[in-house]
Amino acid sequence: MKKIILFGIVSSGVIYAGGYKIPEQSLNSMALAGAYVAHTTGADTAYFNPANMSFLDNKNFVESGITLAHLPQNKYNGVQALSAEDILPASNKSEEENLPIPYFHFVSSDYDGFRFGLSATVPAGLTKRWKSGVQKLFAEEFTLKVIELNPSVSYKVSDKFSLATGLRIIYSEGIVKSNGFGVNMPIARDMDGDTVEFGYNLAMSYQLLSDLTLAVTYRSKIELKEEGNAKLTLADLTTNYDTSVIVPLPAALNISISKTFNNNFTLELNYEKTYWSAYKTLDFKYNSPLPDMLVSAFDAPKTKLWEDTNTLRVGLSWDINSNTTLMLGYAYDETPIPTQYLSYELPDNDANIFSAGIRIKQSDEFSWGIAVLYDKKDDLSIGAGENANGIIGEFTDGGAVLATIGLSYKF
Repeated sequence: MKKIILFGIVSSGVIYAGGYKIPEQSLNSMALAGAYVAHTTGADTAYFNPANMSFLDNKNFVESGITLAHLPQNKYNGVQALSAEDILPASNKSEEENLPIPYFHFVSSDYDGFRFGLSATVPAGLTKRWKSGVQKLFAEEFTLKVIELNPSVSYKVSDKFSLATGLRIIYSEGIVKSNGFGVNMPIARDMDGDTVEFGYNLAMSYQLLSDLTLAVTYRSKIELKEEGNAKLTLADLTTNYDTSVIVPLPAALNISISKTFNNNFTLELNYEKTYWSAYKTLDFKYNSPLPDMLVSAFDAPKTKLWEDTNTLRVGLSWDINSNTTLMLGYAYDETPIPTQYLSYELPDNDANIFSAGIRIKQSDEFSWGIAVLYDKKDDLSIGAGENANGIIGEFTDGGAVLATIGLSYKF
């Protein structure tokens, strides 16, 4: 597959943005709405807080599972202003999507204070399709797959304090299509490609008391330095271009504290800050000039001016008995996208997230469980003159429903 610029995917904020970021990469994290940093208990510790690997039982831990994500139709009721004089009816709905999201985690036993972890996750992903109407001009299809391989190592500084670091290896591939022929604009694009990029993560965990833990984790910003090919069409002429662009994936900071009561009830509070303000513009470079009619659509720098976001999470774990744990979670997740620069590729807004799950211990070595999460997006109304992309109307029914089944083993 050709290396290309993931134009609509990255510009739409799919990666790590409020609507389609997927921080929940295990059974426990899904059941707790992502409030799973300070109090981690299994192989998924390698991903969510590798510093806590130091405090696990001195065994090898393995966890694997799959999440099924259901993305309902985004409904839009309004018009599209292509110019001050050209305003088209645009009430429409996107396609419904169902996506499988697998994960795998491993934590080693202790080696003189060091422990090693490995996680394979899908931390972001989207398929957004508008198969009719004026939306096809902007987002006929935007598909993204992201796989992260995250090896990590922790060191137990003392009985109460641990540090960890890891390497982020990210592979992504995507498809980008748009088509304006249905609205008397004879232009189209067709892109597909992949890339591999690298970053790092840091973590610390401090057990203030035997039942009180403070944790901090940090994931680095990663710049997607893309080069590749774009197939652009004007009327009956299709031309291939070499292209390049640099797009940031933002850094993310998590600060979390957990408290266990009566040895069976744990409350965790988590604050996450994602530094999306690094994303200011999207500017493509081509190996030769584009026809004038294609410049504004595909070549002119796109203003983004995204904003740093805050996410607040709370998780409750209750060990009903030695074999059964119930979990509940809630999160409030901000969108990074200013209304002024929102587009059909990701009509995102702030969200309330609710989750629940159960974990069953079948034996000292083996456990399993299920979890569900509901991401409810706020409806978004955009008045005349509020959006630089000419959107005037209301988006409703956004969000997602996710269900996870996970299996864990230690030896």
